[in-house]
Amino acid sequence: MPQERFDARFSHPDAAATPWADTEKMLVEAELYWLTTVRADGRPHVTPLIGAWHEAAAWFITGHDEQKTRNLAHSPLVALTTGGNSWNRGHDVVVEGTAYRVTDRDTLQALAEAIHTKYGDDWHFHVEGDSLSEGDHPSGLYRVAPHKVLSYAKDPHAQTSYAF
Repeated sequence: MPQERFDARFSHPDAAATPWADTEKMLVEAELYWLTTVRADGRPHVTPLIGAWHEAAAWFITGHDEQKTRNLAHSPLVALTTGGNSWNRGHDVVVEGTAYRVTDRDTLQALAEAIHTKYGDDWHFHVEGDSLSEGDHPSGLYRVAPHKVLSYAKDPHAQTSYAF
C-alpha cells in the first residue's frame, strides 16, 4: 500500500484525499493512457496508447522500431497519464516511474491475455520470442514501476499523491 499525502494547497477547502483504492480503480478501468518519454536531445515525446494496470504497476506495449522504444533506451523515466479534458468533472491520474522491458514468457502471456480481456479483439497479441506481436509487428512489453502517483479529483478539486 503506497503512502498517501493530501495536498491542501491545490485542493478545495471542502475536499478530502482520494483513497488509493479509488485511484487504482481508475488506472485499471482507463481505456486510454498518454505516455511521456524523453528523446535523447531532451525534447519530450507524448503519445496515446493502450495499457493495463496489473499487479501494482502500469504496463504498455510499443513496437521495437518506434520513437518510444528509442527514447526508453536513452532514459527509462516516464509519466503515464489518464483522465479527461473537463475542468469540473471526472478525475485525472499521473503515474511517474521507471519503465523496464519485460521479456519472460509467462509475463508476456499474462499481459497479452490481460490486454485482450480489457480491449477485446481490437488488440490481440501473441508471444513471439521475447516480444508480443500482432502479426508481423513485434513489440516490447514494458512495466512502469511507479515512484509516485498523483490523483486529481475535480468535484471538488483535490490533489492526492501516493509514494511507493
